[in-house]
Amino acid sequence: MIKSNLIAYASAIFLTAFALLTLFLSSSVIFDLFGIREKEGNYVLIVVWANFISSILYLFAVYGFIKLKTWTYKPLIISVIFLTIGFIGLYTHIIVDGLYESKTIGAMLFRITLTLAFTVLAYLKFKK
Repeated sequence: MIKSNLIAYASAIFLTAFALLTLFLSSSVIFDLFGIREKEGNYVLIVVWANFISSILYLFAVYGFIKLKTWTYKPLIISVIFLTIGFIGLYTHIIVDGLYESKTIGAMLFRITLTLAFTVLAYLKFKK
């Protein structure tokens, strides 16, 4: 039981750091805080909003990991949906020759994959 809870707590710690970093960066672009919007270059707003929403959903999942809740995977699934919509929006933006940073493609694929991994982990950890 302790080893099993250790996985949940370690996941919560990592996901907290990832969520807070994502929340800081995305909200800084959305609300033009600390000059980060300018530093981000050619950002795609739908991607920024998908990341912002996901960061909040990550924090709900963190609570679930800490409290060992069976629903922990649900906010993560919703996050994957938002991130996928954001990725489709990015793809559409690229097709119509919109400006974007090429690093955004890799970052979105990484974020979707990582979120899916946490979703599977939470589902397997807490399914009855």
